[in-house]
Formats: sequence, structure tokens, C-alpha cells
Amino acid sequence: MANPPAVPELTPKFCFSTAALRDFLRVSRSSVDDTITQHLNALVVPSKTGFDPSSTSLRGARPPSRQIDPALSRNFKDKVLFPAWQTRSHVLSYCALVATSPDPDDPEAAIRASENERNRERVVDERLDPYSARYFPREPRTEQLASTIRMEQGVENIVRTRTWDIVKERCGESATTWKEALSEWRKQQELGQTSSVRE
Repeated sequence: MANPPAVPELTPKFCFSTAALRDFLRVSRSSVDDTITQHLNALVVPSKTGFDPSSTSLRGARPPSRQIDPALSRNFKDKVLFPAWQTRSHVLSYCALVATSPDPDDPEAAIRASENERNRERVVDERLDPYSARYFPREPRTEQLASTIRMEQGVENIVRTRTWDIVKERCGESATTWKEALSEWRKQQELGQTSSVRE
């Protein structure tokens, strides 16, 4: 079973490097969510009776996939699936916070200011050139990051929904949505941390 990538050091530089952010999310998704069927198949206990050659003599509908032992399923979700989701949520939340914070270190701030000043000074005669009034200012990197985060959160929602549907089918999970299951897991993690602090 592949391990999810290590948690990156969360800094504004990491977030503004959207290639690094997307690479982390892509590798994390591919190591857990994209291979969820293989992970769950690895949890299925092999048959005790062995292979029966007569089982291939009759053609029929494919038998439904076998349910996975609840203890193995719970362990997989608690040790692999939910921690990977939590890590990605944490990274996206941090970067969303960076995107909404002021950015005094923006390297293109001076360039944008000079472009805006030149645009204000420009004389536009729409009769000679109807497109001359067009001006497309550069987006600050915080807005670019916010757009990337929104897109990645949408992707994350789709990936988790797909993964959770497979987990529900194979593990007989009772939680109706991945959000409910992840929320319940987070509560259990908080209870576990508070009880270990008391001891």
C-alpha cells in the first residue's frame, strides 16, 4: 500500500508556488483516492476453500464484490484514508488563508501599479479603434491563488465523493456522506488527544 506524501512545510511561498501545491495534491490523491479499489481489494481475506474450477463453467452476472471485514475497513479509514483527507484539507485551508491575507511581498505589485497608471493616462478614441478601450489588468497573486484554491476544493469534493461511494459499497459504511464520516473521525481524534493529555 502506497503511503501518502509527507506533509509539506506550510509557508506562503509553498502556496504561491501553485505548481508545488498542485503536485502535492495530485500525488496525495493518486496514492490514496485514485487507487481506492486496489487498497480495498488488498483488505479482502482470500477464500478458505480454494479455487473451484466448476465456477467458470456457468456464465452469469458478476457476483457482487465481497464485503470487507469491518475491523480491517475501519483501520484502513482511520490510518490511511481520513489522515490523507485531513492533510489535504489542512493544506487547502492554510493556502486559502494566505490567499485572503494582504501580500506585502508581491513581486508584481510595482509592475501592476505602473500599468494601471499608464492606462489612466492613455487617450482612447473608440471611433478609430473600438478595441482600444480594453484593458486587462494583471491579477494579484493572491487572487490567482484564491482561484486555484477554489478549483482544487471543487476537485477535492468530487474525488472524495467518488472514493466514499466505493468505500460505502465495499465496507458497508453507514455514514451517508464523506463529510459526515470525516467529521466523526475528527471528533474521535480530538477525544483521543484530550484523553491522552489528561493521562
